Amino acid sequence: MSVLALQLAGPLQSWGSTARFARRTTENAPTKSGVIGLLAAAQGLERDADLSDLAALRFGVRVDQQGTRIRDFQTAHHAETDDAMPISERYYLSDAVFVAAVQGEGELIAELYDAVRAPRFLPYLGRRSCPPSRPVELGVHADADLEDVLRDEPWRAAAWHQRQRRQEATVELQVITEPGRGGDSGGSPGDTLRDQPLSFDPRHRRYALRTLRRATVRVANPHGRPVHTHTADQRHGAPAHDPTSVLEGARCS
Repeated sequence: MSVLALQLAGPLQSWGSTARFARRTTENAPTKSGVIGLLAAAQGLERDADLSDLAALRFGVRVDQQGTRIRDFQTAHHAETDDAMPISERYYLSDAVFVAAVQGEGELIAELYDAVRAPRFLPYLGRRSCPPSRPVELGVHADADLEDVLRDEPWRAAAWHQRQRRQEATVELQVITEPGRGGDSGGSPGDTLRDQPLSFDPRHRRYALRTLRRATVRVANPHGRPVHTHTADQRHGAPAHDPTSVLEGARCS
């Protein structure tokens, strides 16, 4: 099995798994249906194409930069009658960064890598109004495991975000995967999400429930600066810092 790693970063992202009339929400991390849709678009597949090979890929995502949830309102009018349509309430993730990965047969993974490097249809992060701000492809890992790739991939958060956490030499990131064909892949007991794509045909979109496993991994912070304690300073021969030493011998007036 091979693994294709993807970088999903942009000013706005929106990964919906449910939609109720004029209210369009977003999950906190990319959905499998959204990423499979991105890959299908890169291949140039039409919406009524057979998705069975893509849907069978094992999927996982790492939350490198959680981002901020924001809400937007949109209005529209009928072109012919100029009648106002109901206000649409839409949610997005702002300044979020994720590392996603799909695992499958080497030939298909290689085809998908070529497709995202030269996509037939432009990729977007959940909605057409959400273009990526960085190259999507990160590379192919031959004979690799999904969890290993998500654990070993460098931290992809924005440099300003990494500097905000510069006191941490390593950071803990959430990883969301689905169980492998052999069973449980570890992590917390599974949740379910209706984002397993069956058909993107606009006449009858269909999705199935999918089991999720949540875990955490630690990755290096390239902007991290380890904090030295007094004990560590003394162990390396440096004098310990005592902020009250300037008060020695002083008398209160």
